[in-house]
Amino acid sequence: MPKFIRSLGYACSGIVLAVRSQRHMKIHTIAAVIVCAIGAMLPLTRLEWAVLLLTIAVVISLEMINTAIEHTVDLASPDIHPLAKAAKDVAAGAVLVAAFMAIIIGLLILGPPLWHFIMD
Repeated sequence: MPKFIRSLGYACSGIVLAVRSQRHMKIHTIAAVIVCAIGAMLPLTRLEWAVLLLTIAVVISLEMINTAIEHTVDLASPDIHPLAKAAKDVAAGAVLVAAFMAIIIGLLILGPPLWHFIMD
C-alpha cells in the first residue's frame, strides 16, 4: 500500500506541475471549471454529465501527454531536428483535435438547455 500511495503522490505532483507550468493546461482547467459550473445550473442527465466529464478528462489528459512528449523530446534532442519537431507538432495536433471536439460536444450538450435557461 505505501508504494501505491507514493505513486499517487507522483501522479498528483505531475498534475500540479502541468497546471502551474503550462499555459494551455491553465486554459483547459479554467474551461473545465466554467463548463461544470454552467452544467450545474442546467438540468443535465447523468449521461450528459458522463460525456462532458469524459471529454474534459480526454482534453486534459492529452495536454499532459503533450507536455510529457515535449519535455522528453527536448531532453533527447536539445538541437532542432525535423523528427523532434514532427513529434511535438503531432502531439500538439492531438490536443487541438480533442479541444475542438470538446467545444462541439459542449455546445451540443449545453447549448439547448442553456438557451432555454436564458430565454425563460
